[in-house]
Order: sequence, then structure tokens, then C-alpha cells
Amino acid sequence: MAKVRQKPNVKAQKSGNKLTEAQIAVHWKEEEYFRPSKRFIAQANLSDPAFVKKFSEKHFPECFDHYASLLDWDKPWRKTLDTSNPPFWKWFVGGKLNACYNCVDRHLAKHRNKAALIFVPEPEAESATVITYQELYKRVNEVAAMLRDFAGLKTGDRVTIHMPMIPELPITMLACARLGVVHSVVFGGFSGEACGLRAADSGSCVLIYADGYHRNGKWVDHKASADIAVRTATKEGQEIDKVLVWQRYPGKYTSDSPMAAGRDFFINDVLKNYRRQIVEPVSQDAEAPLFLMYTSGTTGKPKGCQHRTGGYLAYVIGTARYYQDIHPEDVYWCMADIGWITGHSYIVYGPMALAATSVLYEGAPQFPDAGRPWRIAERLDVNIFHTSPTAIRMLRKAGGNEPKIYNYHFKHMTTVGEPIEPEVWKWYYQVVGKGEAVIVDTWWQTETGGFLCSTKPALDLMKPGSAGPAVLGIYPVIWDENGHEVKAGSGNAGNICIRNPWPGIMQTIWGDPQRFVTQYYKKYNKNPKSKNWRDWPYYAADGAVLPADGYYRILGRVDDVINVAGHRLGTKEVESACLTIPEVAEAAVVPAVDEVKGRVPVVYISLKPGVPTTKAIEDKVTSTIETMIGKIARPKTIHIVPDMPKTRSGKIMRRVLAAISNHMDTGDITTLANPDIVEQIRELVQGRNVGPLREGPEDIKRFGDER
Repeated sequence: MAKVRQKPNVKAQKSGNKLTEAQIAVHWKEEEYFRPSKRFIAQANLSDPAFVKKFSEKHFPECFDHYASLLDWDKPWRKTLDTSNPPFWKWFVGGKLNACYNCVDRHLAKHRNKAALIFVPEPEAESATVITYQELYKRVNEVAAMLRDFAGLKTGDRVTIHMPMIPELPITMLACARLGVVHSVVFGGFSGEACGLRAADSGSCVLIYADGYHRNGKWVDHKASADIAVRTATKEGQEIDKVLVWQRYPGKYTSDSPMAAGRDFFINDVLKNYRRQIVEPVSQDAEAPLFLMYTSGTTGKPKGCQHRTGGYLAYVIGTARYYQDIHPEDVYWCMADIGWITGHSYIVYGPMALAATSVLYEGAPQFPDAGRPWRIAERLDVNIFHTSPTAIRMLRKAGGNEPKIYNYHFKHMTTVGEPIEPEVWKWYYQVVGKGEAVIVDTWWQTETGGFLCSTKPALDLMKPGSAGPAVLGIYPVIWDENGHEVKAGSGNAGNICIRNPWPGIMQTIWGDPQRFVTQYYKKYNKNPKSKNWRDWPYYAADGAVLPADGYYRILGRVDDVINVAGHRLGTKEVESACLTIPEVAEAAVVPAVDEVKGRVPVVYISLKPGVPTTKAIEDKVTSTIETMIGKIARPKTIHIVPDMPKTRSGKIMRRVLAAISNHMDTGDITTLANPDIVEQIRELVQGRNVGPLREGPEDIKRFGDER
């Protein structure tokens, strides 16, 4: 793929632009473009520019009928969008369908012997397991029969699933969808307490677990979390009737936690009574809830994002088809966890509605070494790869040249979850993608169901660090705090909002509709009595800048902006500057209280293997930040640490670093993948003799929260 040179946006680089307090200062330099290959364009699902015009605003909302037409409906919809009770939109009103049928049954005629799932265990000596669509159909039906007749679940009930990345997880989700049971999947790395709180909030009477799994070369006793979850739910007033446990190795129990008589049951044993049973898929109203996805906030009550059946499924099949370019013959691997929205939308529902072959990997991407992902890709002939900037940075740090060793060839790669620094993007493109793959850098959220900004892979040029234009049928705008539009090419940033509803948007917050309105719509709604969708823009709480080329660059959460002497500094810019230094593997920037400036940035970096810690590195970090951004961003301190505190999904926990920098309580760190590193960093920053902990201001308490 060829590079396309671009003239720098001089206006955007000027630091002399007058900024209001509401705006976020932007110092990013504009990057050059990269062109998709003719080979990719020739086979792409979306290669006709005329198709794009059908999603212009004058065709809204009926433009989304095309996405819905990619599904099989039991009863056609009579109205595309009902806006009579804003912002509680209704999509494909009157239509009826079943999500499981669309992901499994309808593929049997053409694809029954095709691989639906390929499960790769973490132990490399264990063979991969292939599950065809025919076998998936049988297993999903048996589990559905068991959930209905043994667990007593019926349409509309909620069930909480706390499981690792094993094939029984998507099988259980699809079985729930077959029955119209609303599933709430909790990320396997979360604690039993987190699971119990979510079960209580959703009113789940049944928990579904696995006994254990492999992670980073260790065996994780997962069933022990179930007992904590039950106690937590009970304390919250929700009784758990049954805990259903999948055995990672059928016939062998691998947990030290005893099974509670009358409450805990091995699914593998119970299923023997349901062999070869077929359950007719329950025809669901398009507006019937399909699942709850709880955000992972570290403070406050987790909120259950409620997603509908028809609109959600239509949106994820459309975006998976046109933006991820999934064909039935592709082998697709998304390295996310199904416990996150990415796994729901782009491992289970989107790809499987398209009859894709989806790879599930149980373990850590760098175990036993940084070559593991590329060995899997080579062996299974993966040609579409999907992961996060966090994982990309980890793999770049652990083995920057490893991809060159293996003979795999991706046609397409996705990055998702947070803004990707241009330096990291270029490594992903040149080394992982071997200069062959198209990259889509996607921006979206748990609440949105699917992509909101991305390049169209065969039609648009790629630009490192920028998500790209709005996706089909999405009409964004950037406003400042006072509701004034921040114009394209101004060089300023503000709050990105979406002016229109779309089928993938969540229906509400489970049990708290007022919080839904307040959090996502109140900020820019000028007339609460209006029935016009144009008066109800969606507030994403992300900062963004829009250059003249129309490619949105997302700056991260608005809460993750540091106000330095009235100059609102996006932390992602500072982190990106650090990552241009060859010796630096990872960077995190957090605010510290300063008596003069209010807040100042503190930089944490980890170095690539074999690079010694020296004062010269610190000096290089300071000079690079000053050169690329300006002296206003000069860090108060630079800490070179052996590793960053990370979640099980690899996300750097910036709130922990912010707490350490401000002598505050770090809060719960039990769910970190490496909790021991917190004390090492604390001693490095504060020394061995710790003074009294501070309460800390609200902005720093909230900083870096995972939502």
C-alpha cells in the first residue's frame, strides 16, 4: 500500500490559538495518508461510492432498512424509527425475529459443515477445537433446553454469566437468545463481588460459571468467585437459586471450591438429560431486550446498558459486513474478551450473523512468548485480525520483530477501545500487517452497540491516529461546553456528540431511565418536551478534534483532560509524544495537584526489554514533550517503572497511578493482572516511609475510571 503525502495543518499546530476554558488544546501534527491495496478493494463488501450516498441525512432513518434486510425476520417491521418518546427510541417497530436463529439456524443450508468457532487453548500442547455450524446448532439447542427445563428460565428473565474465553460462553449466550432470556455477561477477570453486584442489579436468579481456566501459564480457580458472587447478591437482596458450572475439562472438576448441594450443578452432567433436544427459537419483538452489558466503573454503581434485539443485531451485522469486510470464507480473529461489548458485537453477534469462522483464544496474547498470536494466525490462516491499542503496545514491547518470523497474511486489521498513537499505528501497519492489510481505527462505546467513526476500508485513505469520518448513517458534531460548534479545521477540540439516533444505541440503563436521560442527553438538549430527534443529541463524554479533511481524532475521555493553568491538555497527546521515543514501550500520563498551576502532568513510562534506566531517557522524554506539544505540557516528574498496573485485559489503570502521584488511596486493586506492581511503583514514587493519605480532589478521584 502506498503512502500519500499530506500538507501539515499549520493552523491546527499553532499554540497561539485563543482557547476558551471549554475547549481542549490540540497539538497533534497531521499525519500522512495510506492507501488500501487494489487487491483488497477488488474483494471488498463496500466498494461502490454510490452506496454511501444512500446513508446521507436526507435518507435517514430509512437508510438503516438495508442493515435490517441482512437479517431473517419472522415478521417485517412497519416503521423504521419511532421517536414519540425521546430519547427512548424504538427501531424496526412491529418486526419480530430471533437473534440465535440469525446467527446459527439460517446458516445450516449452506454452511452446516463450515467452522463456526475455532477454540485455541492457552496451553500450546493442547489441540484447537473446531465447532461447525451444525454442531453449534445441536449444542445451543441442548443448552437452551437445559436452561428452560432445568434452570426454569423463561423469556424476559435475566441470567448472569461470569465465564472465561471458552466456547461454552458464546454457546450459552446464543442459548439464552434462543429463549428470549436476557443475558448479562461479566468479564471473566472481574471479581466475584463485581459479578454479585451485577446479578443483584439485573435481578438474576441463576449464575453461570466455569470451574477454571488457563491464564498466563497459571490455572485460575474461577468457581471460587461464584461463592463470593452468591454472598454479594444475597447481601444486596437478590437470592441466587442455581449456580450452573461448566467444566473446562468435561468429567473433571478442577476447582478447590466445593459444590454447594442443591445450588451448584455441573452443566456437563445435567446436559446428559437433554441430548438431541431441539428448542424452537422464540420470536422476539424487535424492541425486546437481548442483553445487558454493565460498564466497569471503578466508582459508583455499575450501569447496565440495555440493548435491544432487532436494532442492535441489524447494526452489528451491517457494520461487521461493511467495515470489517467479513465474508463467510474468512477466518476472523478478534482478540477481545466476550465479556466486553467488543466481544458481544464483533466476536459473537456480528460475525456469526454473517456466517464467519471466528477464532476464540483462551489465554494471554504474549504467553508463552510474544510470537504466540502470530503462530496462531499462521496455523489457522487468519486473514482478519482485530485487537486494541493496549494489546498492540504490549506485543510491540514484548517482541517488536516477532511478526516478521511467521508466514501469515492479514487482509484487514481493526483497532478498537481507545485512541491509537500514530507511532503504534505505524508499527501495527508495517510490522503486524506487513504493509498489506487495511486498518480500520474504530471509535465507539459500550452504549453505542457498534462503530461510530471509522474509515470505509476500500473507499477511504487511512490516517495514523485518526479514527476517520463518521460511519454510514451517523452524523456527529463537536461542541464546546456552551453548545457552540467547534468547526472543522479550527485546530480546537471539544465534546463529540452524535446528532441522530441509530439502531445500535442502547435502549436505556436497566432500572434507571432517568440516569440514562441525564447522563447521555441532558447536556445538549435545549427542549425536553420536543419530539424531534434533532433536539436530542447523544453526549459521548469523549473529546475530539476535526481537521479540515473530516477525519475525527478522538482525544479520550473528557474526564481524562488535565487543566494546566487554564490550558486543557489531552493526556493522549502527551502519551503519544512519549511513544515516539524508540526506547519507550508504554506511557501513561496522570494529573498531580500543583499549588501554582492547579494540575500538572506526571509521566510514567516503561522501557523496552534490555533498555537501561538512565537520566538521559528522562531528559529525552521531557525534550520530546516540549518539542511536540510545548512547555505547558512539561511534566512535573517522570517515573520509569518496571511495568504498569494493568487490568486483565491489559488496560493501564491510570487511576492507580494518579492516586500514587497524589498520595491518595489506590482503591481496590484485586482485579489487576499484576497487583504486586502497585507497591513497587508506590515505593519508587513516594519512598518507603509513606505520609498520611489525602482525600484528593474529585477530578483526580475520577481520573482514568473505566466506564
